[in-house]
Amino acid sequence: MLILYGHPFSSYTWKALIALYANGTPFEFRELGKDNADDDSFVAAASPSGQFPVLRDGEATVFEATAIIEHLHCHHPSQASLLPTDPAEAARVRMWDRVFDLHVMNAMQQAVAMKLRDPVISAEAARDAVRARLIRSYHWIEDWLGTYRPVSTITLVECAAAPSLFYADWVIDIPDDCARLKAWREHLLALPPVARCVDDARPYRAYFPLGAPDRD
Repeated sequence: MLILYGHPFSSYTWKALIALYANGTPFEFRELGKDNADDDSFVAAASPSGQFPVLRDGEATVFEATAIIEHLHCHHPSQASLLPTDPAEAARVRMWDRVFDLHVMNAMQQAVAMKLRDPVISAEAARDAVRARLIRSYHWIEDWLGTYRPVSTITLVECAAAPSLFYADWVIDIPDDCARLKAWREHLLALPPVARCVDDARPYRAYFPLGAPDRD
């Protein structure tokens, strides 16, 4: 049995969970922060950063959400085509995965981290610090969606895009001139593996440092 360590409100935990749900892979979820010292110690020692999610698969320990998805693709192939079989196409999918992690998720987390480090700072000031970066990324993705056809299956792209766009839109609204991106975010959130993550995270919305909107 695979074991995934993480938290239901964590964007990167979502990324791994979406792949597991789509793949139909049996696994046990260990929610961190529930006074289980052994789980917390295991995760703290699993990687240089001590961050989650972390996957345990027998004797193998895999950290970082993208690596977890790659591990599933290699060792637990199932109903989801998480990565294309063609190496060139797989490289393109990995490139797009980096776009969402580095240019959407990272910017969103920068604003959240600012507020956590300095509770006195206003939510608007934290948003302003990443506004230009996120708007630039939104417009780039809007143009890219002219060539990427939204699908109802789950690949590494959807695993990366869904949590990053879900939370980034809470920080800086996707603008009206990014109609394709708005529609794609809605499409992603309706996919069953993603919708499951959204619903499981609802009890924790009050903890979003910038204030969770009354939607989604």
